[in-house]
Amino acid sequence: MRIEEGFQPVPFEEGNPYATDPALPSLLKRILPRDVFRHVDEDLERFGGEVLTTLRETSKLSTPPQLIQYDNWGRRVDELRTSEGWRRMKDIFHREGLVSIAYERKYGEHSRPYGFAKLFLATADSDVTDCPMSMTDGVARVIELIGSETLKRDVLARLTSRDPAAAYTAGQWMTERPGGSDVSRTETVAAPDTASQHDEYGPRYKLDGFKWFSSATDSDVALALARTGRPEDGSRGLSLFLVPVRLPLVRDPGAPRPSAVTNNIFIHRLKNKFGTKIVPTAELSINGAQAFLLGEPNQGVKLITPVLNITRTHSAVGSVGYLRKCLAIATAYSSVRKIRSGTQLLKDTPLHVAELAKLHVLYRALLQLTFGSIVLLGKAECGVASESEGLRLRLLTPAIKAFTAEKCVTAMEECMACLGGEGYMEENGIAKLIPDGIVEKIWEGTITVLSLDLVRAAEKSTAMDAFVKWAHEVLQSCSRSLSEPLGGPLAFLRLAVDELANAYKGPIHPLLPRPALFLFCHVASSLYLLEQAIWAVNEGEPEAQNDVEVFRRWVLEGGLDTALENVRRTKKLQKDRVQSDVAIVYGSGGGRTAAKL
Repeated sequence: MRIEEGFQPVPFEEGNPYATDPALPSLLKRILPRDVFRHVDEDLERFGGEVLTTLRETSKLSTPPQLIQYDNWGRRVDELRTSEGWRRMKDIFHREGLVSIAYERKYGEHSRPYGFAKLFLATADSDVTDCPMSMTDGVARVIELIGSETLKRDVLARLTSRDPAAAYTAGQWMTERPGGSDVSRTETVAAPDTASQHDEYGPRYKLDGFKWFSSATDSDVALALARTGRPEDGSRGLSLFLVPVRLPLVRDPGAPRPSAVTNNIFIHRLKNKFGTKIVPTAELSINGAQAFLLGEPNQGVKLITPVLNITRTHSAVGSVGYLRKCLAIATAYSSVRKIRSGTQLLKDTPLHVAELAKLHVLYRALLQLTFGSIVLLGKAECGVASESEGLRLRLLTPAIKAFTAEKCVTAMEECMACLGGEGYMEENGIAKLIPDGIVEKIWEGTITVLSLDLVRAAEKSTAMDAFVKWAHEVLQSCSRSLSEPLGGPLAFLRLAVDELANAYKGPIHPLLPRPALFLFCHVASSLYLLEQAIWAVNEGEPEAQNDVEVFRRWVLEGGLDTALENVRRTKKLQKDRVQSDVAIVYGSGGGRTAAKL
């Protein structure tokens, strides 16, 4: 039989990722003022068409980078060759304002949700281009907050430019061989540049050290931590520096990009990664590189916090954005794939649709949770957030990054299975998104690291009290017409809120931070789904009953009961549980270990 003969599978067709999304347009309609939503809605529908066409065609041109360390005369050149697709994709991001929207602030505090919604549509079709863009966003925020006027004029303007010929991207160099996420053992040292201590961009230093991970090594500038204090000072002896990856720092638009060796930065090797293979991630040897001090000496960890807050938010958007595409593929496939001798579509098969419905409920919960935090970020950056909102943002930022990363990878695997063998094929897209998406469980802090950060935030402030107060306000805003049919879910959610408040009251069991984070995220996402349902019912939205049902299912069937039970069980564990864990993992002769938060 010739391939053209016999049964021919029907390809699925994805629609415009914005116009066909079951939740995003309605969410934006709720959180944005009417006039802002009108403009944003129009632009996102247009951009959704660009994602289907321009971005996907550009992605076909993306290949892994290459490093050429020496030329044919044996000279060190460290030429980093990136693909045409990678370079074009960054140009698209610049032109579309994926970074600049937040800093143009055309819509004030609503610019953040607008910019992230646009990124959300693009991220699954852009070969992890948001990696450099997220760091560009974070570095721009740091310079906006503490940079000199000259840095704002010459560097911030380029980081937030829409002109690809003039725009810069930025990196973030924190990770070193001794410490990983623990920067207290940073080996890179900074010494004042005695030949030119005073510069228009700030105090000039020379940096010497080795950075173990530098994602997007083809960037123009980077933020780096380097030691200005004593080694025994740990993280308290670190300062923050802006490092020109290439000299000169400021180049004319369209000018050739010099090699990194011009600033004594040498690419030791490119990382051989499980996923994100298009992103040029490298090990860097820094041998007297020029750098400019940002802020006060020995305050580096504190000053780099805005970068972490922003990149963690980008990470959450990326996780949910990847799930969005996988779920869109699985849903579209159900409308063309027939079973039972070709007599029944998957979409008419209750058992299959039930599994898709579970994934859709999860997707909506994660979307509402992530954009709930983004709304607060926009307010905080524009100086209009209340004290309570600022405290909630402090809790939500690490939490959304951890929770979305944990939930989305497993959900993407389920989407793949919904296509059967076709789902396992590279051409259908899901197989590439899973290894790329797994990195979100590692970048900018693992789930365990972030759960400990959430504990610190709760211990050192009244943030958890502010969150619980807000939770009760949302619950009380539910009208009687809605609270009566939702009596069971609402009562269970109230119980979970009370348990959450108790979970973060010290002393905290050493094994509690991780299950407590999951309980926090289940509660927070439930509250945002409830806000959506209340708004939809009050506004008479066509999908109001769907929003109500999604809230009900997420509270009763989405895992809140398991999260609640895990917290209760962990709180009752005996202290010797930690030593038992050591024995199970390392054998009974594994020795004693100190349990520390």
